[in-house]
Amino acid sequence: MAHRLQIRLLTWDVKDTLIRLRHPLGEEYATKARAHGLEVEPSALEQGFRQAYRAQSHSFPNYGLSQGLTSRQWWLDVVLQTFHLAGVQDAQAVAPIAEQLYDDFSRPCTWQVLDGAEDTLKECRSRGLRLSVISNFDQRLEGILGGLGLREHFDFVLTSEAAGWPKPDPRIFQEALRLAHMEPVVTAHVGDNYLCDYQGPRAVGMHSFLVVDPQALDPVVRDSVPKEHILPSLAHLLPALDCLEGSSPGL
Repeated sequence: MAHRLQIRLLTWDVKDTLIRLRHPLGEEYATKARAHGLEVEPSALEQGFRQAYRAQSHSFPNYGLSQGLTSRQWWLDVVLQTFHLAGVQDAQAVAPIAEQLYDDFSRPCTWQVLDGAEDTLKECRSRGLRLSVISNFDQRLEGILGGLGLREHFDFVLTSEAAGWPKPDPRIFQEALRLAHMEPVVTAHVGDNYLCDYQGPRAVGMHSFLVVDPQALDPVVRDSVPKEHILPSLAHLLPALDCLEGSSPGL
């Protein structure tokens, strides 16, 4: 006789799932630049950052740890290149701005908890679910979550820097399962990125949910994901879990 599936562990993405920057990145960068006597358009910095981040991630994956970089140096290089792409050629002038931005982005006050996040985490724990984090983030995440009052909800926080592999690499999900002493079939992951947070965990046998506006998804992606796995807000998570547990034949 088949047993009813019961999810026992929820793993969570963090950025843009539970927390986000309090101000747009371009504005943050422009404000710090202005304090150092540089006037740069926020839109130029936003565009420059996207290009710099993409290039740095391609050349030095997962903060370049396997190539001898530290995550701090990786980020400082991204900021320097961001300003360069935005038209600031004086790297010496940008260096102290980069240092300040790295420190500022370590501070909880730079971030804000998304609506419904804390209530959802509390409701999950009241159901007896274990919670943990799997995030493509660096060593600053523990302090940020602690300062925002969210760290207490999680058994552990596994970052890509600590694990050595970024999502969607299956090894980071397997490491989380090892730390939690859980089988993938009783574990579900929650996040906002299709490749990292939906496909990645499913590749190791976990369940997964996307927290995203369905209309914001690429139509091809949207059509490939069952509607019950797409959560327009975190308030939809527990009903989606009920649906998953009720419709699955289980173990």
